[in-house]
Amino acid sequence: MLKKVLWLLMALLSVIMGLYPSQFLMGGSKAGILKIKPEALFLNPFWQVGFYMHIIFGGLALLIGWVQFSQWIRSRSLKFHRQTGKVYVTAVLLSAVSGFYIAFYASGGLPVVLGFMSLSCIWCYTTLMGYIRIRNGQVEQHKKLMIYSYACCFAAVTLRLWMPLLYKITGNFMTAYMIVAWWCWAPNLAVAYLLTRKRAVVPSPEHSGN
Repeated sequence: MLKKVLWLLMALLSVIMGLYPSQFLMGGSKAGILKIKPEALFLNPFWQVGFYMHIIFGGLALLIGWVQFSQWIRSRSLKFHRQTGKVYVTAVLLSAVSGFYIAFYASGGLPVVLGFMSLSCIWCYTTLMGYIRIRNGQVEQHKKLMIYSYACCFAAVTLRLWMPLLYKITGNFMTAYMIVAWWCWAPNLAVAYLLTRKRAVVPSPEHSGN
């Protein structure tokens, strides 16, 4: 029961945050985190392209990525799983590369820049390797890597869950932002590690004694 509740909660948060980029498209250039950005940044066309590419494709990846873990969907339409997976991989690569670029302009200095750059690199690597593994027929390795990939993707959710709490604890927005640049994804990867480790120790049917 608890597993189902957590699954539904993850799906709900993923859908909500997957639609989050729409506020930037409808709310103008000063929506959300952009309110603290310097005016000169909005005159940089490369940053503009990178930012919107990052949030649009990142939102798409978050919106459809959780569906890939549904055994019910995979068992009924493997073709849908594969096609959606290709869209997810493409969206991630575009979002991660553009995210790495715009991380250079992140508010908060070097700790924030390195935090978001690291996230982009890990997200890109785990997704690309997960795709390569399934192309080579290595199903279990593919599943594990995609768990790590979506853990990175879910950082968009955990960032917005942690930020208010960290701000309340520190009393300073930039201090909280420096922490959340790492804390939005590092615990996610720890959870992914526990999940993949659990998968590794589950006995196969022929060794389960049944």
